[in-house]
Amino acid sequence: MKAMWIAAAALVTAPVMAQQASAPVMRALADPARADQQGDDARRQAAAVLAFAGVKPGDVVVDYLPGSGYWTRIFTGIVGPKGKVLAVWPAAGARYAEKSLPALKARNLPNVTAEVQATNLPTAPVPVDLFWTVQNYHDIPNNGAGEPALRAFDAAVFKLLKKGGTYVVIDHADAPGSGMAHTGTTHRIDPAAIRQQVESAGFRFVGESKVLRNPADDHSKAVFDPAVRGKTDQFVYKFRKP
Repeated sequence: MKAMWIAAAALVTAPVMAQQASAPVMRALADPARADQQGDDARRQAAAVLAFAGVKPGDVVVDYLPGSGYWTRIFTGIVGPKGKVLAVWPAAGARYAEKSLPALKARNLPNVTAEVQATNLPTAPVPVDLFWTVQNYHDIPNNGAGEPALRAFDAAVFKLLKKGGTYVVIDHADAPGSGMAHTGTTHRIDPAAIRQQVESAGFRFVGESKVLRNPADDHSKAVFDPAVRGKTDQFVYKFRKP
């Protein structure tokens, strides 16, 4: 289990050094209140990914489409009493919150606000240090929404972040050159397509952590296929608002 606490983020194309997970990250991961989640930490490379993101005490974090709240429940311990976690679902995704939102609220985490927003584009009541989305970005252009939806989404993220704020996107990788051809079928996206879209919104690419990369995944199967589910080739991209 020692490896769970070591951030071995492999970075490319940007001058960012690999880091060891900070003490607040390690404490949050070790919190006994997370006992039901901790068995998943190693597979998700939680320590490494969080160290790469740079989240710290006092931060305001948006956990966008948080699912069952796995990351929200870690962020709450990292940002502490002076920070805030906004776990949000867009209006169009309200059905995904039907079970997980009441369960998350029932935990009464004092620095967490969990809600379905009134809009489809993300908003925040205060300036944000970190916008975090995991395995969701590929869904934005689906159902005919296309690149205009991505442009609107990234512009909204840019607006709510503080100057110097961080935007982290984790998603299932598709084959190089595939662009967005399979976002609605295999639920994968070419990492280069995400980088191009996010940079076009004004963000600066900081780097990539490769801890979730899996060369054994040939990108041909849908992410829900039992042969690859839970072990797809994934990328972790970090961007910054200048």
